Amino acid sequence: MAVDKQMRVGKAAIIEGLRTLSIGRGSKLIVHCSLKSFGHVDGGAATVIDALMDVVTDGGTLMMPSFNHGVPYDEGGLFDVLATPTNSGAVANAFWQRPGVYRSMNPTHSFACWGKDAQRYTENHQRVDALGLGSPLELLYRDGGHALLLGVGYNRNTFHHVVETLTGAPCLTGRGERYPARSADGVVRETHTWGWRDGTCPINDPARYADRMAPYEQRATIGASQAICFALADCYTVVSAALGEGLDGYPPCAQCPTRPRRCEWTV
Repeated sequence: MAVDKQMRVGKAAIIEGLRTLSIGRGSKLIVHCSLKSFGHVDGGAATVIDALMDVVTDGGTLMMPSFNHGVPYDEGGLFDVLATPTNSGAVANAFWQRPGVYRSMNPTHSFACWGKDAQRYTENHQRVDALGLGSPLELLYRDGGHALLLGVGYNRNTFHHVVETLTGAPCLTGRGERYPARSADGVVRETHTWGWRDGTCPINDPARYADRMAPYEQRATIGASQAICFALADCYTVVSAALGEGLDGYPPCAQCPTRPRRCEWTV
């Protein structure tokens, strides 16, 4: 859908839209956002972040992806938790640099968090599977969190990868690759992340399960942006069933031949 670039939206309109999605004080959210989807936001990415923080308050928790997808390593560099930008969008890139935001140590799939549980969600990421038990997003799920898609579709829903990991999808390895990464103390250490699949998942990568989420989601229009909010627990139910049973003629995980890739970082 084409975005009306002449549409102007400010902080008050974003706050109003968030509240129509039952987001409020104490909410726990993973947010995936396209800034361009709103049209023109007065104040840009900072306004979107301010609105989210004002609605959730520091009694809740905001989480955003802070991924680099291995780009620093492709360019001969490494992940620096205090310096490496994210390619998860303008809002996410501004968010992790905010005072009071914690960023987890994962060389390719770090998360940024603010609010009540931010430190707890991020402090041990380097010790666990990238998107498995104990990872920031799995902890948010365990605490009854929600996902908010702002101007993006379910194909940007990182949580479906948590479902893959928790249900033992054979195309991923939770700590299958290891990279040098610089932590906040300035020391470079070998740090694990997941081993990505050598191919695509025909169910999750194009988000074929999206229609099955309709009974569980709330939708709103904020500026020109289409917003979707849903409980991670409901998404787990839908996605785990699709992976376990197959969907739209595609086989379940147990019958899929795709396996983890092997590369110079594989362990």
